[in-house]
Amino acid sequence: SGMDRVFFSNSGTEAWEGAMKLARAYAKSTAKDGHKPKWKFIALDDSFHGRTYGSLSTTGQAKYRDPYGPNLPGVEFVKFNDIADLSAKVNGEVCGILIETVQGEGGIRPLSKEFMNAVRKLADKYDSLLILDEIQSGMGRTGKWFAYQNYDIAPDITTLAKPLAGGLPLGAFLCTDKVAKALKPGMHGTTFGGGPLACAVALEVINVLERGKYLKQNAEKGSRFLAQLKQLDARQSCITDVRGAGLMVGVELDNPNLAKAIVGKLMERGIIINRTHERVLRFLPPFIITERELSTLVNELDKALTELAPKFAEVAY
Repeated sequence: SGMDRVFFSNSGTEAWEGAMKLARAYAKSTAKDGHKPKWKFIALDDSFHGRTYGSLSTTGQAKYRDPYGPNLPGVEFVKFNDIADLSAKVNGEVCGILIETVQGEGGIRPLSKEFMNAVRKLADKYDSLLILDEIQSGMGRTGKWFAYQNYDIAPDITTLAKPLAGGLPLGAFLCTDKVAKALKPGMHGTTFGGGPLACAVALEVINVLERGKYLKQNAEKGSRFLAQLKQLDARQSCITDVRGAGLMVGVELDNPNLAKAIVGKLMERGIIINRTHERVLRFLPPFIITERELSTLVNELDKALTELAPKFAEVAY
């Protein structure tokens, strides 16, 4: 992974809080005499990092933040994949640049390689930390252990959770030795994180993924699944985009009400999917899904769109 140290937590959102704390601690440990330590964070529009206060404050969707405002100060949001906006906002006061390698709740949107390279260069320039949220995209979902391994960069800190212990609560943030030195004994702790049961299960999850060659399978099945969905895109005018990596795929429709109806229609057919960012159908199938099941999914989606799309074509939204 390129990471040297692991700090366990109870959950993904707590791992994100820990990563933010480490960024502040690192900034203080490297501040020059007489200079105020870096303290601000840069995050992305449409991001989602969790529901505790720090993670919520760095989530780039007002619908999640506003009910609990005012939020933590010092967080500024950058437009997705906008290098000019990023360059204008990253400066010597920024201690951490916070990014989901693939936005999940924001609509399954992978960052461009150009944007990721720009982020890494700016982080190096200002000695800010690049913190990547891999809670949804990590553990092999995109065909790599971490989605950032699809790029030519590495973060200073990254976070893991959801599938880490196969359904048991466990999160972790990983970091380099250089950054880890900022955390001294007693500065950070967790009640149940790193518990023997959850960690034993996590080790077995990793072993199962390696023995079963699931990462390679995820990449191959995901590639064929994406190709099938792109063929569907060519036939269904209501689809505006198909995107993703491995078994993390989104299909964007032209109408949020249609997207909502499709979720219900597929549920009737015994297929559970999710709608995110109003108009995106989010596909995060289990790693054991078969090629036949993926083909069935595409066929059922095709039927549902054919049936429902005309009903929403003339509806204002």
